[in-house]
Parts: sequence; C-alpha cells; structure tokens
Amino acid sequence: MSLLHRLTLLAAAVALALPAAQARDSDDEDQARGPGSGADFSTAPRVDVHKPVQLIPLYLRDKRIHGLQPFQELVDKAPEGSVLKVPAGHYSGPVHLKKRLTIEGEGEVVIDGGDKGTVFVLETNEATLRNLTITGSGESHDADDTCLNIRGHGNLVENLNIADCLFGIDLKQSDHNIVRNNKVRSKDFELGVRGDGIRLWYSHDNLIENNLVTDTRDMVAWYSHRNIYRGNEGRRSRYSIHFMFANDNIVENNRFYDNAVGIYFMYMEGGAARGNIISHATGATGMGLGFKESSDILLENNEVIYCAVGVGSDLSPFQPDTTIRFVNNRFAFNGIAIQLTSELGGNEMYGNTFEGNLTDMYQAGRGEGVKNKWEGNYFDTYQGFDRDEDGAGDTPHEEYAYADRIWMEIPNARFFKTSPVLELLDFLERLAPFSTPDLQARDEKPLYIKPERRIEGSAS
Repeated sequence: MSLLHRLTLLAAAVALALPAAQARDSDDEDQARGPGSGADFSTAPRVDVHKPVQLIPLYLRDKRIHGLQPFQELVDKAPEGSVLKVPAGHYSGPVHLKKRLTIEGEGEVVIDGGDKGTVFVLETNEATLRNLTITGSGESHDADDTCLNIRGHGNLVENLNIADCLFGIDLKQSDHNIVRNNKVRSKDFELGVRGDGIRLWYSHDNLIENNLVTDTRDMVAWYSHRNIYRGNEGRRSRYSIHFMFANDNIVENNRFYDNAVGIYFMYMEGGAARGNIISHATGATGMGLGFKESSDILLENNEVIYCAVGVGSDLSPFQPDTTIRFVNNRFAFNGIAIQLTSELGGNEMYGNTFEGNLTDMYQAGRGEGVKNKWEGNYFDTYQGFDRDEDGAGDTPHEEYAYADRIWMEIPNARFFKTSPVLELLDFLERLAPFSTPDLQARDEKPLYIKPERRIEGSAS
C-alpha cells in the first residue's frame, strides 16, 4: 500500500471520528451542568457565579436508604402553591424543589441523602420548609455537598434539624430569605475539613435568626450585604461568623462559646455587632472580635470574656476618615483585651469596661496610641482617685508599653506573666524605666466606678 493511500485512509478515519467525539463532549457537558443549570435568577441581577448542583441518583447512594420512599415523589405530586403535610417517617433523598410549596413535617420526618452529594435543593421563590430532619450529605468540598442548598428568594426555612452534613445550609445568590430556629451540625471531621454551618454567597437582605450551630467550621458570608444575624448560638466551631467583602451586616444578641474566633470582619465597610456574648475563644490565634482592613463598624454592648485576644485589629479602620467605634462593651479576663496593629488611628473607645485582663491595651508602633480616642472607659487597673465625686477619675488613665512586655511578642511567655520574676521586672520598669516607655492609650476622664453589666448571663 502506497504512502499516499495510507494518508488518505487516515484522513477519512479522523473525519468520521470527529463528529462523534464532539457529540460525546457535548453530552458530557450537558451532564456536568446538572439539573439546576437552567435556573432563572433574573429577579436578582448580578454577576453570574452560579455553580450547578449535581444530584447523585438514588441507586448510587448508601444502601441504608434503599427501600425508603423517595421524598421527591411527594414533591412531584403536590400542586404548585399547595401545603404538603408529610407524615412521620424516613424518606430518601435527593430532593429538588423547583415550585412554590409549603412543606411541613408532621412528627419526625427524616430525609436521608445516603452520604452522597447534596440532599435537598430549594430552587424556587417563596417556598416554606418546616419541621424536617435533613441528614446524610456527601463529603466532597469540590461539589459543595450540602444538606440544604437554597437558590431562590423570599423563602422561609424554620425548625429544621440539619445533621451529619458537610455543609449545613448554603445560600447562593439568594435574597430576602428567613432562616430561623434550625439546628445545624456538621460531620464528625477535624475542624479544618468540616463544612460551613450556614454559608451565604452573593446573598443579600436575609434574616438568620435563633439558629443553633455546633461542631461545624464557620458561619460565613461572602460578598453578601445587609444581612441580619440575630439570636443565634454557635459552639465548638472555627469562626462564629466570618464576613468577607460583605458590607452593612448586623450581628446582634448572639451567643458564641468555645469557638476558635468569635466575629471576624474582613474587607468590610459598614455594619454593627451589638449585644453579643463571645466567650472562650482560646486558640493560639483566638480572638473574640477581629478586623482586617475594615471600616465604619459599630461595636456596642458586647461582652467579650475569657479569650486569648478580646479584639484583634489589623489595618482597621482602613479607609481614610472612617472609624471603628467601641461603645459600652465589656472586656473581661482576656489575655489581651485590645490589640491594634494599625498606626492609622481612627478607633474610638467610649464607656467600655476593662477588668481582669492580663493587659488591657497593646498598640503596634511607637507612640501611635494617641491617634485613637479614649473617653469615659472603666479600667480596674486605674490608680487614681475621684475626690470631687463626679464619677470620673481626677487624673487621666494611661497605658504604657514597658520593656517587660516582651511577653506580648512571644506568646509562649504569657504563661509567666504573673510570675515573681516578671512582676519584679514590671515594678522596676515603672520605678526606673530602662528606656522611655511608649504611650499606648490615654483616657482623660476614666470612669471611677465600674458600670453595671448590660447583658444578662454569661458563658458557663
């Protein structure tokens, strides 16, 4: 066979194979998009960051759910806009809700995903889920395996028990939803590889209220604005709430115990945290309240106790002519109550209480403490008097950085903070400093009498 003949046959084979390969690629692409790829999010126009949910078929899920009635059958039979009252029992997932329904469990209704993929996708508007247990998601972070994935607006999700899931409740491009009175628990994994308990992604104006989130990774909001977190309780997770590029969010009257970090504001503008109790953030980098390049945030009537660092602030406030205001907060029994690493100033402290901390104030840089404003705060270390009985100390309260504060630069040395050696060094430094100490903070009118506690109860 001549070379020319061989080349002719090869070209013909390639020409025949190419359309088939293209067809297979097209089919694979359609399958990869998943059933949620055609969702209409026109009611909330924005940059499309939609990631399709791949619902794994029932027959590929754990054998423990084989033989259970698929919950999807009940959803499919229910008319649009109706109320679906579900009898008590165990049902199998996955479930994909794409029409407006009210689904209420009567008794104990369990929807089990069989440890594969996402269990329940709510991809509609103005639906209600109530009194359900959703459990058994997969373990894939790449696929965002979730117990409840919300991709719609104006939905109500309440009284759900979310357990044994990688991600608990995940809102993506979903606005004006109410998520309240739910219990969320992750899978029994190491802290860093758990999924988030409640996660918002490009989701705005939602109410996250009275939820119990335990043993998860974070509650987190990415690029999500004007949400309200109210009355929630978080325990034994990493971040109680973590904001990233999320503006004007409100965090009020929550209780966060035994998490690595309390509330962390990162690259955020506007918002407030008030009336919260944050306790026992005691990890190596544990802090009750944290800031990273954030501006115009109000912290009011919070109680931050038993944390390694009460407040850790990095380059905050970030924008020129902005502030971070601390008003009537209590910082008690922390390693460092306030730690500021910015030399820009702009922090304002009014009416706060400092008691029982190893140190009340640490300011990075030399002599930069005067750029922050302190007025009418109470310090249990204040050594002045109130001879005119006007409620304010007669002399300013000043915080200096002496050479003995090397223990602040070396965390392991904090163990020795109250040892006789360091106490003697501290006394000698104040008596005859080896070098000129740096002024950290000055309160011209410190409170002389400790204010009454504004938040009832504390962590046990």
